[in-house]
Amino acid sequence: MNSFPNNLPVSIDATQQLLAGADYLADRELATTVFLALKLQRPLFLEGDAGVGKTEVAKALATALGRELIRLQCYEGLDVAQAAYEWNVQRQLLAVRAREGAMAEEVEATIYGASYLIKRPLLRALESVTAQSPVLLIDELDRADEPFEAYLLEVLSEFQLTIPELGTVRASTPPIVVITSNRTREIHDAIKRRCLYYWVDYPSLERELAIVRRKLPGVDERLSMQIVKFIQRLRREDLFKRPGIAEAIDWTRALTALDVLELSPQNVNDTMGVLLKYQDDIAKLRTQIDTVLTDATT
Repeated sequence: MNSFPNNLPVSIDATQQLLAGADYLADRELATTVFLALKLQRPLFLEGDAGVGKTEVAKALATALGRELIRLQCYEGLDVAQAAYEWNVQRQLLAVRAREGAMAEEVEATIYGASYLIKRPLLRALESVTAQSPVLLIDELDRADEPFEAYLLEVLSEFQLTIPELGTVRASTPPIVVITSNRTREIHDAIKRRCLYYWVDYPSLERELAIVRRKLPGVDERLSMQIVKFIQRLRREDLFKRPGIAEAIDWTRALTALDVLELSPQNVNDTMGVLLKYQDDIAKLRTQIDTVLTDATT
């Protein structure tokens, strides 16, 4: 009997197929963690280098399950007003003026009602009234300040948040929560304990080739193999930022747009800015193009 509500997958294999249906080719370990997060209704914490496909997991789940994707993009200085809610002060002031002369208690009860509340991603995800709970993506949590993590604890453990003027807002059906981190700093253990954790690594050659061909089916097979082998070899270099899957797909698109049929030192040199994003990495590759290209094409 299917113990999952709202047509969620009933097995690890079904989870892999679900993600594949949204063009996300997950290995079995990741599919297992996603399956358990859905089954146990626990937040999913994905950590790994930028560009390895962490954010795409949330997008794929929303697409495959037909759920709304609510995204909270984290950044330095992010606070409750931008992440959860804030009061519409202008409307409150107008309401106060309109009720001039009324008792203070009556005015306060009026202006701190739900109609004066501006709902941000966290509150929207908890208050969702759609037939199926949304996917809440808390993206790049490591970019937010550490105090913000403390605010998330109530949301992640109880699927609720407290608004002092209104009380506690609790989700009738917990949203599917996906948190990502590029590990530019360590996330506090209290956050990780409330989640199922998975380190998203760079894919194997076979899986990356399958991803590139899945995303760009019209690319010449020989060229796509050369591209993936080149990138796999390049990741072994001591780079400030190794290219991720996102860069592999972008580079393949760029080379295809230039009608490249085979990698050469010239077309690699001409398109380095698509593949690498730091000048030191680009300068280093320029001195090693022949070596990397030879290793990748033999």
